[in-house]
Amino acid sequence: MNLAVGTVEPLVTAELALEHGLTKEEYEKMLLFLGRTPTHTELGIYSVMWSEHCSYKNSISMLKTLPRSGKRLLVSAGEENAGLVDIGDGLAVAFKIESHNHPSAVEPYQGAATGVGGILRDIFTMGARPIAALNSLRFGNLQDDRVRYLFKNVVKGIGDYGNCFGVPTVGGEVYFDNCYANNPLVNAMAVGIVEHHLVARAVAKGIGNLVMIVGSSTGRDGIHGATFASEEISEESDTRRPSVQVGDPFTEKLLLEATLEAIREGLIVGIQDMGAAGLTCSSTEMSAKGKHGMKLNLDLVPLRENEMTSYEIMLSESQERMLLVVRPENHPKILNIFEKWDLSAITIGEVVAGDTVTVHHRGRREADVSAKSLVLGEGAPVYEREAREPEYLRIVRDFDPRTLAEPESYSEALIRLLASPNIASKHWIYRQYDSMVRTNTVAHVGDAAVVRLKGTRKSLSLKTDCNARYVYLNPRRGAQIAVAEAARNVVCTGAKPLAITNCLNFGNPYNPEVYWQFKEAVMGMGDACRILGTPVTGGNVSFYNESPETSVFPTPVIGMLGLIESDERITSSYFREPGDEIILLGRNDGEVGGSEYICQITGKALGDAPSIDLVYEKRLQDLCLELIGRTLVRSAHDCSEGGLAVALAEACFLGPDAVGARVYLNGRDRHRSDFLLFGEDQSRIVVSTKPGSGDEVLRLSAKHEIDAQRLGVVQKDPILEIEGLISLDTIQAGQAYRLSIPRAMGELE
Repeated sequence: MNLAVGTVEPLVTAELALEHGLTKEEYEKMLLFLGRTPTHTELGIYSVMWSEHCSYKNSISMLKTLPRSGKRLLVSAGEENAGLVDIGDGLAVAFKIESHNHPSAVEPYQGAATGVGGILRDIFTMGARPIAALNSLRFGNLQDDRVRYLFKNVVKGIGDYGNCFGVPTVGGEVYFDNCYANNPLVNAMAVGIVEHHLVARAVAKGIGNLVMIVGSSTGRDGIHGATFASEEISEESDTRRPSVQVGDPFTEKLLLEATLEAIREGLIVGIQDMGAAGLTCSSTEMSAKGKHGMKLNLDLVPLRENEMTSYEIMLSESQERMLLVVRPENHPKILNIFEKWDLSAITIGEVVAGDTVTVHHRGRREADVSAKSLVLGEGAPVYEREAREPEYLRIVRDFDPRTLAEPESYSEALIRLLASPNIASKHWIYRQYDSMVRTNTVAHVGDAAVVRLKGTRKSLSLKTDCNARYVYLNPRRGAQIAVAEAARNVVCTGAKPLAITNCLNFGNPYNPEVYWQFKEAVMGMGDACRILGTPVTGGNVSFYNESPETSVFPTPVIGMLGLIESDERITSSYFREPGDEIILLGRNDGEVGGSEYICQITGKALGDAPSIDLVYEKRLQDLCLELIGRTLVRSAHDCSEGGLAVALAEACFLGPDAVGARVYLNGRDRHRSDFLLFGEDQSRIVVSTKPGSGDEVLRLSAKHEIDAQRLGVVQKDPILEIEGLISLDTIQAGQAYRLSIPRAMGELE
């Protein structure tokens, strides 16, 4: 088939395809699908749709091994823009996490801001009103000027977009390590609520139905952003700033209200956000899913820049845009709704029979492509790369922590841990976020964020989590721990874990050692999700997170969703009443491999990740939920970075008023005291219970076959005393914890 001849374009060759990120084999596969040489626009379409960011070509074979179904899931993983989980009473939670790493590395403010905007659109295109946002961030050492610049502007971008849009940013995590210096990780998560009958679908069907573009006009920002996200950060990356989108949260707020109104009125057949790959991705994915084609006229697309080509229009990633499929009879009502919200709503095409998406511009047919040939699960290429266990593992696991001297002062060692940016308070970050907008956020809880659902007695518990140091040392076990700890965190607030979303941040998949890390981590995630009953609802894979100097730690971030059935079960992480008994649930064996304690002493991630028994972990979580359900505990706090000593100190000063504790350390006849205090053994929760309830807690622990030991009592005087090893003023400890990051950012002398 010959397309109409118009202005001269570059001859599409295999060499030009390589410049677009396609391989020689992929170029030949494209020729087979088309039966001819592609136009320049078609080359752009295939290059973005077959990029790693859109096609998951190097990851989908492994992702299919994850548990992706469950009785509460209303859609299968990857079926829609976000996961959808039934929480009863006709309500569902839509939630998802995605990366915006590469854009944030070169333009941190807009990269982070548009990452938030994109994930919010994924939620409300499903008909769900966003009620919460979270994030997961990674940066280099805060002593570095550029790292501080990236950190400051990423946080500001997240805060400004979320605050202006009007969604509370309720939680997140941040870690600092040199491996992220040139390639920060910026993962954004959003959560929304929708009634079952109002769920919208990303589908194009119904011959003659209209295709409409709504929201902002189209510019040149973000062109080839999907391809940019599928290559390594290099010295040339700063020249790719045009690939970073520019966001407008006020327009997005209008788009939210107009979209939800149109969905509520039953006016929309299908809808999809124009995120990565813009109009190309939304049109072809909706067509493939609906088993229909589209005919698009780009002359009708509202533009904000002159002389844009069809290639640029199709690949633009300008923000705050949606693609709608509507019945002709509903067209006037759609126009009225979007006009009311002061937004553009323009018909640019129609749904047609068959599988073909045709693109017309200035009297030319610029593209004529099979939608199925482009999308994941159909014609997009699928690979399983070579995998090889990394050489570094033999070196790091050869480390013997017993060669290190014990600290001269345990109290000072604890203070140093509390002041570590990886453990210290993140108040400097979240003070820039409006966490209370919409007035549903429950403040001063603890290990996970809790958001009430208005009109019900239910709350959601939300957490992002991943200790990438563990994954670096043992990818499979580290990923198991990431899932287990995220679940443990929501359990400590009184919530039952329901499901996860994930954002898998790795280096170059063509590196066999990186691909081995990826495969092992995915298998570990699947292990944990199956045993803990938390299926994977979807998420994002971000490869090529590396600079010429180094690859980032493998960082499979877990976004965990938990449900609290009644307000009475919401549980805090801090000690509440003097005289309460302190009990440790779980074993304390002093495992220090990969710990913050070892890293502070050596400056490296050394040893093996802590061991974890997932069946034991499940029993521990069930025990904690039973104790909370029986109102036997006043607080529950997960032991994680910094170990038992940090967990005890935090429980003393995280509440409205600092308290103290007198604690006895068991096991010193078998293990070194510093390992018992600062080791990061898994499956441990510190609980406090009112006087006289300790025996019942121990009885139920035995019933669940969980180790439990009395540690001591809460005391009014703000002093943490640990059996002749530590005597610490918890008010001063709290100050060290709270002031560490502000001091590193130059806000304190």
